[in-house]
Amino acid sequence: MKRLTILMALIIPLFLCTSWGFFAHQHINKLAIFTLPNGMIGFYKKNIKYITEHAVDPDKRRYADTLEAPRHYLDVENYEKDIDSIPERWNDALNKYSQKKLNENGIVPWQIQRTYFNLVKAFKTRDSIKILKYSADLGHYIGDAHVPLHTTANHNGQLTNQVGIHAFWESRLPELFHTNYSFLVGKAIYIENPLKEAWKILKHTHSLVDTVLTFEAKLSGSFPSDEKYSFSERNNTVLKQYSLAYSKAYHDALNKMVERQMRSAILEIGSYWYSAWVDAGQPTLKNLIKTDLQPDEQDDESDLNQKLEKGRLIGREI
Repeated sequence: MKRLTILMALIIPLFLCTSWGFFAHQHINKLAIFTLPNGMIGFYKKNIKYITEHAVDPDKRRYADTLEAPRHYLDVENYEKDIDSIPERWNDALNKYSQKKLNENGIVPWQIQRTYFNLVKAFKTRDSIKILKYSADLGHYIGDAHVPLHTTANHNGQLTNQVGIHAFWESRLPELFHTNYSFLVGKAIYIENPLKEAWKILKHTHSLVDTVLTFEAKLSGSFPSDEKYSFSERNNTVLKQYSLAYSKAYHDALNKMVERQMRSAILEIGSYWYSAWVDAGQPTLKNLIKTDLQPDEQDDESDLNQKLEKGRLIGREI
């Protein structure tokens, strides 16, 4: 009995909410590079490692920055019953609600806009490290806006007895089935209004919430309970996860939803990068190189990685 208790204590469920999962965020950012036009793609391809690896920096900051978590989501129902009733512009939303309410319930559309403006400024100054930093960050927030459970107060199924569905949809499914997806999404296009585009993305994504939750609930009620989960061992730790059979059944029921959202995220990210470059006057990027981090920036990155290893999130899981 004692041995069993110790074993159970070492079982870690892979159901933590980490926004698309590190794998998907990195994959999406990397593929967005190939939507870019000739004036941009050379610079981004030279720095593909940075864009890919740093796609998860905003998630890492959730272990160090108290203001980071709400930048990744929008709990629509905590604002209004209808997403169309939420003011699109930041100042209007601030006047209608409050800074406290906004920070509690998510600000992802406005964070996309802010990061976009930062990227435009970086292009104007031809600051290579900031171009890369804000490109990676912007890709992350746009990716999060494509995850249905980032747009609802029931963000991890905790209100419907479906705890774990968040990471199931955004991490487990793409990791298992992405090799069957088509990622030929076409070329980036110019976005006239970055904020309106962010809201357009969110409104579509939020329309998928009911399907995400309802289909999993129906499947759970009909699937053999002893076949729903599987266990694997990694670094002397037993990991609990949704089984391949259950994952495939859910993935099939969603009828390519995850693939469509990943494809959309890739094209949108590329289009936001391209639009920022155009809005900055299409500066020449040919001779830019990634500058080395300054000593204080290196210290910040080292500190962030140490806090990540300790695994203590600041704010709620998303």
